[in-house]
Amino acid sequence: MAVTASPAPFTTEDFARRMACAAEQAENAGLTGILVAPGPDLLYLAGYAPVAITERLTMLVLQTGRDPAMILPSLERPDAEHAASAGTIALTEWSDGSDPYAAAAPLLDPAGSYAISDSAWALQLLGLQEALPGTRYVSMTSALPMLRAVKDDDELERLSAAGAAADATFQEILKVRFAGRKETEVAADLASLLMDHGHSQVDFTVVGSGPNGANPHHEAGDRTIQDGDMIVLDFGGLKDGYGSDTSRTIHVGEPTDEEREVHDIVRGAQQAGFEAVRPGVACQAIDRAARRVIADAGYGGQFIHRTGHGIGLTTHEPPYMVEGETHALEPGMCFSIEPGIYLSGRFGVRIEDIVTVTRDGGRRLNHTAREMQIVA
Repeated sequence: MAVTASPAPFTTEDFARRMACAAEQAENAGLTGILVAPGPDLLYLAGYAPVAITERLTMLVLQTGRDPAMILPSLERPDAEHAASAGTIALTEWSDGSDPYAAAAPLLDPAGSYAISDSAWALQLLGLQEALPGTRYVSMTSALPMLRAVKDDDELERLSAAGAAADATFQEILKVRFAGRKETEVAADLASLLMDHGHSQVDFTVVGSGPNGANPHHEAGDRTIQDGDMIVLDFGGLKDGYGSDTSRTIHVGEPTDEEREVHDIVRGAQQAGFEAVRPGVACQAIDRAARRVIADAGYGGQFIHRTGHGIGLTTHEPPYMVEGETHALEPGMCFSIEPGIYLSGRFGVRIEDIVTVTRDGGRRLNHTAREMQIVA
């Protein structure tokens, strides 16, 4: 099976630009800087992922007026020196048996205020507070929720390729037999197809058949799929470091009039959410547009989750399409639009595309049919 060639890796210049932009965002937010722990933030800003994420302190320090610096265990230095950002970050080592927080203290302003990665260990935050009692810390997501939200052209290329791979997976899963097989068997098919189409990691394969489809996060189980079942398929993972995530709801054999009606309502809600996308619109407006269609049809109480989430290096990240999120959409933001209706004990319907904001609207990164598909 053909897999498209991987895009060119990000360069030292890409990471230098990202680090400078992050420091500037922190300053604009009234902060001294940001502290970046291993996880998606460190991968995004420095292209560095330690072989193992442990209690040992590894932290990138970014602040205006100072060069990027990182505190790390001496045993990790060889790996850090081979990261794509090597040469642009001053490395400070600490060794087992020494105090990592005393070693980190000179890198920080003793009276500074810092945004710190959500992935940082509480042990590490408490150690920094003890070593530098005059410092103050806030979570990265609350202080700088849009740090990774706006994607550049290279990131959009990766996200588009991941979406295309998920689409190809859906087209092929429609050809398999559903009736008489367990949900777990179909989930295994989905995972295998995602890998066949170039994914390096499968994050989830939801197969919610019949009444299980009324649970939005149902994990595929041993239920045997039956003729007459509605099935929610929601699957995705990482391809070339960036995420895919799509949902379609299919039916085994001919659906009832009610099932068709509910599916059409959700499809209309998904379209309304997409049509609301444009720069300057608040994130909550996408949620409102989709939710209004479902509420007007009498199913408002059966739409029990937000309309969407951001996607990038992880499959769930800011921005979130949810009531109360007033941040304005900007070109380059990528997020899901995935309204649903869940009828407890009976069936569920969800339809999801990843969408990116353009200069004058939105563009879908998933292109498979949103109409109900009938399977064997």
